Amino acid sequence: MLFNVLKYKSFQSIISFNLFFFLSQNFILIQFYKNSFCDAAENLQFDFQEAATPSMEGIISFNYNLTFVICFILVFVSWLLLNCIFYYLDYKNINSSKFTHSNELEIVWTTIPAIILLLLATPSFSLLYSMDEISDPTLSFKIIGHQWYWSYEFSDYNYFLCGTNSDGTKIKYDCYMTNLETLPEKQGYFRLLETNKRILLPIKTHIRLLVSSADVLHSWTVPSFGVKVDACPGRLNQLNLFIKRTGLFFGQCSEICGVNHAFMPIAIACVEQKIYSIFVFEQMIKYLN
Repeated sequence: MLFNVLKYKSFQSIISFNLFFFLSQNFILIQFYKNSFCDAAENLQFDFQEAATPSMEGIISFNYNLTFVICFILVFVSWLLLNCIFYYLDYKNINSSKFTHSNELEIVWTTIPAIILLLLATPSFSLLYSMDEISDPTLSFKIIGHQWYWSYEFSDYNYFLCGTNSDGTKIKYDCYMTNLETLPEKQGYFRLLETNKRILLPIKTHIRLLVSSADVLHSWTVPSFGVKVDACPGRLNQLNLFIKRTGLFFGQCSEICGVNHAFMPIAIACVEQKIYSIFVFEQMIKYLN
């Protein structure tokens, strides 16, 4: 009896639809409601990492608005395609149509996409130019890419350390990837993202990033900041950064730079301005002693 029921195509289609709906619902729940509140990549992550700068907030907002428009375009184009498939078959249209072209229709299908592109270009260019805007920085932070590690330098404190702005003692250090296999306690660390030293930056402060390279092309990228700056040898790229909240943020080199390109992580600890001032004061005392 059950076998006879299963032979009906309507019953099979109902089962298939329910199974598809169940799997789709679970997939959407897993992807959209499992948001990444940790500022590092997670398994099966579908959404962006949580924004920490106004630039990244603008990128995420523009992406959501763009996705909304794309969904409407997808539904409309799919409806047109299905109409063409099911309602314009040979056996359903015995008499051929004499319709050849229409000036009004050509104007409509040319004008509407142009208007949509103009509506999308306005916020896109606004966001692009706001990301390139350089405000008056409180702190300058120099980043130099090497094969295959990053070196960092706080050059604003050179005068207090050595009495000059050119040569002398500087607050600088190199960051290499930490091999977690050598650590006794691995819990709480991120594989291929941890460095021997973490960068300390203040929040709610305009920071000027100066990015360059000592050998080949690199790219200093931190997804939570919405920052991706190319490090070119012989060239100094500049970018403004304003971090809104505290946290531990990770990134990696995003330009193929050699055999160990995948092992150039970035680890940044963003703290309150008071904590950052204490850190700088301790570094200055250490160098002066």
